Amino acid sequence: MQGGGHDALRDAFFFFPSPSPSSPAMAAALEQLLRAWRLVRIEFLAPLLRAAVALCVVMSVIVLAEKVFLGVVSSVVKLLRRRPRKLYKCDPIVGDDEDGRGSMAFPMVLVQIPMYNEREVYHLSIGAACRLTWPADRLIVQVLDDSTDDTIKELVREECERWGKEGVNIKYETRKDRAGYKAGNLKEGMAHGYVRQGCEFVAMFDADFQPAPDFLLQTVPFLVHNPSLALVQTRWKFVNANDCLLTRMQEMYMDYHFRVEQEAGSSLCNFFGYNGTAGVWRKQAIVEPGGWEDRTTAEDMDLALRAGLRGWEFVYIGGIQVKSELPSSLKAYRSQQHRWSCGPALLLKKMFWEILAAKKVSVWKKFYMIYDFFIARRIVWTFYTLFFFSVVVPVSVFFPEVRIPVWELIYIPAAISLLTSVGTPRSFHLIVPYFLFENVMALHRFKAILIGFFEAGRANEWIVTQKLGNVQKQKSVAHVTKNRRLKDRFHCHELLMGVLLLMSACYDYLCTDDYFYVFVFPQSIMYFAVGFNYMGVSVSS
Repeated sequence: MQGGGHDALRDAFFFFPSPSPSSPAMAAALEQLLRAWRLVRIEFLAPLLRAAVALCVVMSVIVLAEKVFLGVVSSVVKLLRRRPRKLYKCDPIVGDDEDGRGSMAFPMVLVQIPMYNEREVYHLSIGAACRLTWPADRLIVQVLDDSTDDTIKELVREECERWGKEGVNIKYETRKDRAGYKAGNLKEGMAHGYVRQGCEFVAMFDADFQPAPDFLLQTVPFLVHNPSLALVQTRWKFVNANDCLLTRMQEMYMDYHFRVEQEAGSSLCNFFGYNGTAGVWRKQAIVEPGGWEDRTTAEDMDLALRAGLRGWEFVYIGGIQVKSELPSSLKAYRSQQHRWSCGPALLLKKMFWEILAAKKVSVWKKFYMIYDFFIARRIVWTFYTLFFFSVVVPVSVFFPEVRIPVWELIYIPAAISLLTSVGTPRSFHLIVPYFLFENVMALHRFKAILIGFFEAGRANEWIVTQKLGNVQKQKSVAHVTKNRRLKDRFHCHELLMGVLLLMSACYDYLCTDDYFYVFVFPQSIMYFAVGFNYMGVSVSS
């Protein structure tokens, strides 16, 4: 998709002027310089760029094929009504006496709530867990508080004591340090005697999650009646999706993740990545693979992989939804995405050969784990979106010898974006800003993937995603609190990319006959929006 106009100017080295005839020596030197540049450009740089375009074509086909395949599987599941309740026995648990109120027929369930300085939301998850419909003598609510703020610790302790006085068997647990972060917190929680001796199942909720009272009644029967099942994962429902454009775009990705990726994984090979919350585990399936590990920031995915390789099966139930909160500030979202990108990359590095050598799973399941779960979905997708839209397309503006097919520039990206948006029909009109934003975030995710692969300094950095709870309901979402810290207000890498893309777009508009600037200019604007922290709401530290 290249034009042929302004050849004389395009043959020059960007904006170099034509040699002036009034200075023969200088004209000859410049003419030689331009000839050398043409030679390097045509013989060396243009072939490299063509190879880059070909590589992007291959990656785009991989990404599109993966999304089409998962979309087809998810659609077939829906059309054939292959719901978990039809595939697994899940009869309600009934008490052991005549009026159905006996409790001994119910298994002992532990509800774990790990938290760290959750001032705004600690009461939400504790209150929701204590309201769960389950016999009081068969339920233990365990609040694992890693808070370093003494005021918050006191608030959480008082909340636990209040529910304890109302008859809830609630345990407030703290530890000396934050070794292992969330994984270490959960591991220490599992080591208590009352957990080891009696609990059969473990439900987990992050501090902003609010399960419905019947959550255990709907999930635990799957584990009780199906001994091969290790995990029941439910869907997240976002209470703050309408707060700002940032949360709306997150909702699009997360809805796709749950409605397509998780459902397809559950249906294809009874395996998917545990989401770290809103799920119920069989305790045996946690203990048998070695329990929680803190070797990466993806401790939930780590446990799921080790359990899956031992032959345990998972089931995803999209009909059960648990209220939760999306990061509404760009700082919180970036820290979350760093953890979600860095952790899986490091985990793949550590477990690649272990997956290949596993004897209790099929070749198909190993292929799904390595290719679909890690490579296509995380690594190829991130590299393609960054490399093609932020590097190859802008650079090709300066190389008339390199042509990008229309189908590669428009049709495949449009198809990928449309397939991703199917989970959230109400946000279909946001597909263009969502596409541009994902391309920008690919830079941040790619850096995190490299950090994970090479185990660089921030490979095991675990920053808790900031939750705002009811703060944004008490204040107008349009209100923005100024943050005085420069490093939280500007992101230099995104600003630099924005400048480079803007230069490319301007050159394309002024000096060529093609229309690459239509794609490059909006992308540069999104880079500036992220670089200047003009996404989401900004909260004071």
